[in-house]
Order: sequence, then C-alpha cells, then structure tokens
Amino acid sequence: MGSPFLQLWWRIRKPTTFGVKALLRLPDGRFLVVRHSYADTHRWALPGGGYKPARETPAQAAAREVHEELGLVVPADAFQIMRSTVTTLEGKHDTLTILTACAPDDSVTRSAEIAEARWVRNLQELGDAPRSKWLLSALIE
Repeated sequence: MGSPFLQLWWRIRKPTTFGVKALLRLPDGRFLVVRHSYADTHRWALPGGGYKPARETPAQAAAREVHEELGLVVPADAFQIMRSTVTTLEGKHDTLTILTACAPDDSVTRSAEIAEARWVRNLQELGDAPRSKWLLSALIE
C-alpha cells in the first residue's frame, strides 16, 4: 500500500479478514515449515491463507490451502482447531485460526507461492533463520 490515500482508506475502513495456518505433522514427529515466495521470504512459517466464512469453514480453508500450496490432500475433517486469534495488525480486523492435521505422507509439490518446504523435528534444524510468530504459537500447544 504505497499511496497515502490508500493507507488512510485502509485505516478508516478497517476491513475484516479471515485466515488459516496449518500445522501438518507426520507420525514420526516431523512437522512441515515453509518459506513463502511473495512476502517475508526469509521467515519460516506455516502454510495457509485467507478465506471467506460464508463459503467455507476454517478446516475447509486449511485443506484447500494445503492442497493449493503443497499438493497434499488432507480432508477437512482431519483438521483440528488449535486456536483462533483476532489481530489488528496492518490496520485491519483479522481472525486467524491455527489448525493441525496429520499429513498422508511427506511428499510435497510446491506451488509458486512456496519458495521452500521442509519437514523438521524441531526448530533448531532451521538454524538462525527467523520464524513466524504463528509457527511459534502453534508449537507451544
């Protein structure tokens, strides 16, 4: 948002958005982390994205995002909600739901949105690379 007019409109309008993050696990204890290609490309995070509650549930959105971004087919009913958080970052009212599910296997097919994907046992395997607060939050549970 470069234009001062757009920034002002955004702050006045305070749009409401909804998003999901998916913590995918394997039976051997590994979990999936990703680096997105479109923003904050150095930070390890969870896959996910936005959704419209009138069209899908958080679990359906997580299943869709995981399939779109990683080529993994995880049924919506396999996802369990870990927590929902309301944030006002970026001047908007955002409801973010973190869900978890077991992945069918460890093979992923990255979309253009994902610069890198790794299955790890712990965050130390990522070295000193920055991590998203939502990834850290999901692992505290």
